[in-house]
Amino acid sequence: MPELPEVETMVRGLRPEIVGRTIIELEFCACTRRPIQVSPSPGKFRKQVAGQKITGVWRLAKRVVVELADAQFIVIEPRMTGLMLVSEPPTPEHRRLCWHMAPKRGKCSSFEFWDRRGLGTVRLLDSDRMEEVRNVLGPDALRMSTDDWKQQLSRTSRPIKVAMLEQKLIAGIGNLYASEILHEASVSPKRSSQRLTNKQLSAIQAATQRILKEAIQYEGSTLGDGTYRNALNKDGGYQNKHQVYQKEGEPCQRCAAGVVRRIVQAQRSTFYCSKCQR
Repeated sequence: MPELPEVETMVRGLRPEIVGRTIIELEFCACTRRPIQVSPSPGKFRKQVAGQKITGVWRLAKRVVVELADAQFIVIEPRMTGLMLVSEPPTPEHRRLCWHMAPKRGKCSSFEFWDRRGLGTVRLLDSDRMEEVRNVLGPDALRMSTDDWKQQLSRTSRPIKVAMLEQKLIAGIGNLYASEILHEASVSPKRSSQRLTNKQLSAIQAATQRILKEAIQYEGSTLGDGTYRNALNKDGGYQNKHQVYQKEGEPCQRCAAGVVRRIVQAQRSTFYCSKCQR
C-alpha cells in the first residue's frame, strides 16, 4: 500500500537517524517466506556497502533512496507491504535486510527492510543506473503544476483515475490517494484524461497538493490490515481523514446527498461519490 505520503514519512523517519552514519555490515535476515527481489547478489551487495558512509536519504516517487558516499544508491521499493524501519519490526519472521551501522550515542544501531508479502525490491545502483530509474518516471505528483498535469494527461485517453496510477505519467500516486484526490476535486474517476477542462485540471492539482501534504503531516494511512507503519513502527493517522476510500455504501461526508460507490478500473477498486463526481 505505501504511496507517496507513506514513503515520504519513512524517509523523514530514517533521515535523522542514519545520515552521516557508516554501514558496518549488511545482514540478509533468515526468512522462510516468499523471497524479495535483491540486486546484486548478497555477497556482492555486502561487500559494496560495507564501510560506506550514508550521505543522504530521499524519496523518488514511491521508492526510498539511501545515497552512499561512493556515488552508489540503495533503492528500496516497498510496493504493497514493505516498510523501512529504525525500530523493532511488526513481526520478526518478515525481516528481510538489516544494515548495521557504527554506534552513535542516542541513535539507532541499524535500519532495515521488512516485507510481509515479499513483493518489494532492494537494489544497489550506480549513478548511471540511478539516472535510468529517474528517466522512466513521470514528474513527481507533489511538484506538479496545473500545466504539468495538462501536459502529462494529454498523452492518454484513459480514464483519469487509471492514468493517475501510471507512474510514467505521474509519479507517486497510488490507488488510495487517487480516489481521495478526485473526490476532493469533484471529478469523475471515469472521465477521459483528454476531456478534462482547465478548471478540472486546476482542481486536481490543488487537491493533490492539499491531500498529499496533509497525509504526510498525519504520517500516512494505516488501513484495517495494519500493514503500514512508520519508521518507528507506529500507525499513521490519515486513515481517519478518508472521505471515500473503502467507504462503499456510506453517505458522502461532503455533500450528504450522494452515496459512495465502488467500481473496478484496471483491476483496482475505485471509490467515488455518486453525486459530487458525476
